[in-house]
Amino acid sequence: MKLIFLFGSAAVGKMSVGQELMKQTGLRLFHNHMTIEPVLEIFGGFDTKVIQNLREVIFEEFAASDREGMIFTFIWAFDVQEDWDYIAHIRQIFERANPTTEFYYVELVADQQTRLERNATENRLKHKASKRDIEASNARLLRDDEKYRLESLPGEIPYENYLKIDNTKLSPEETANRIKTHFKL
Repeated sequence: MKLIFLFGSAAVGKMSVGQELMKQTGLRLFHNHMTIEPVLEIFGGFDTKVIQNLREVIFEEFAASDREGMIFTFIWAFDVQEDWDYIAHIRQIFERANPTTEFYYVELVADQQTRLERNATENRLKHKASKRDIEASNARLLRDDEKYRLESLPGEIPYENYLKIDNTKLSPEETANRIKTHFKL
């Protein structure tokens, strides 16, 4: 079993890169909005507890399956201890179910202007209904950039199999290919 943590700031291209990586490797994509959007639709608002519970079930069932692996995308606030704890928790789920799970960490970074442009792409809006109010989505992106540290510091990620890619000028296909090649997936 392989688990790829694909993380970065809002609109950096995590889902798009994950889609391409899934095509290139056969690993299954679980992007964070796959649980956010249904909760918003059903509950009429963001409910962290429900989102976490849905993810928990998916991680537990997937980890216990005979699938080759998963790509999980999310935003990691490096200055928030709960985010570090959450990564450790997900690892534990997979390690309990399959002690030979291989973990990979891929951080995507791009400048803010590029991310604001990507925030309104057709693919993003197709899969993330909550981003269709571009003005509100841009405001959240800017607010999160100001409130949290969403890019790791040099040497901060303590895990093996870590790769940081500035994908400002890279297509999702090129970025996915770099990940696939680097980790020999």
